[in-house]
Amino acid sequence: MNRVIKVLKPVGSGRKNIDRGRALVAGGAGFLGSHLCERLLADGYEVIALDNFHTGKRYNLAGIARDAAFTCVKHDVIDTLPMDLAVDEIYNLACPASPPHYQADPIHTFKTSVLGAINLLELARRHGAKIFQASTSEVYGDPLVHPQPESYFGNVNTHGPRACYDEGKRSAETLFYDYSRTYGIDVRVARIFNTYGPRMQPDDGRVVSNLIVQALRGDDLTVYGSGTQTRSFCYVDDLIDGFVRLMQAPAAPKHPVNLGNPGEFTIMELAELVLDYTNSRSRIVHRPLPVDDPRQRKPDISFARQHLGWEPRVALSEGLAHTTAYFEALLGGRRLAAQHGSRPSVREAVVQ
Repeated sequence: MNRVIKVLKPVGSGRKNIDRGRALVAGGAGFLGSHLCERLLADGYEVIALDNFHTGKRYNLAGIARDAAFTCVKHDVIDTLPMDLAVDEIYNLACPASPPHYQADPIHTFKTSVLGAINLLELARRHGAKIFQASTSEVYGDPLVHPQPESYFGNVNTHGPRACYDEGKRSAETLFYDYSRTYGIDVRVARIFNTYGPRMQPDDGRVVSNLIVQALRGDDLTVYGSGTQTRSFCYVDDLIDGFVRLMQAPAAPKHPVNLGNPGEFTIMELAELVLDYTNSRSRIVHRPLPVDDPRQRKPDISFARQHLGWEPRVALSEGLAHTTAYFEALLGGRRLAAQHGSRPSVREAVVQ
């Protein structure tokens, strides 16, 4: 059942001078969504986080739970909103992004991208709101062009196990630009490349979190295939800054914009770095490459540099240090909670 969840707000605890308007963040309890909510609050927005909590976590919102300018609504974007939220800006981040999570229920994943986009676009249409779509580098599939510019149409398997996410995001892009052309809505679409940082889930199946968690637990580090496939890793703070710059640009770009770090690393290079940063004695073991796993991934961010004044600033070495420290604290806290037979109290403090 859909219901509004009011985040705890003690009397007189709020901030004054909220003058940037009201922003809705769909997927606001997720890895990226929670960081975005924090950034928008810091920038002076009133923020509404929308999340069904299938993969988003309430404890991700602990740091902003007592802010009077913040509200959390429990809702699945594939369903029509149970209330009319008058907002100025909408950020659509509502979709699982890790393969194990989006493949667990592929039909729901596709509905999230398509029906969720329609519902949020209709909300933007009603209120004249500016709307942002979190698309993905996965729309390029296993690319035949390297690095990948926004003009590349991609090489995607439409019926493979990753298609529910890849094609769902491609469909969402189509909807956003069709709504823009048909109704004049101001749309901003970002194609996100591999991003990492605090608040990733330890079981989300993405390579950075997988390797760090395995190393901290003393397990073998799993590398799929030869490990020569490449990825480009963007720290979460850099990416969120890209979101905000794209939304604040005076004119909406007429096409999606790549946001990611153009620094390119092989998976084996990443695994070796993780071993160094965790001081782990874990071994690296190889497993078969998953179906449709891209061989290369590197963004061409020329447009973002020129038109948004944006490029990543956090080096992989610095970002891995922050991310490792986060997982050390998270895993240590979970072990302590298990020993005492209770869950971390932050879950109870965030929502009522």
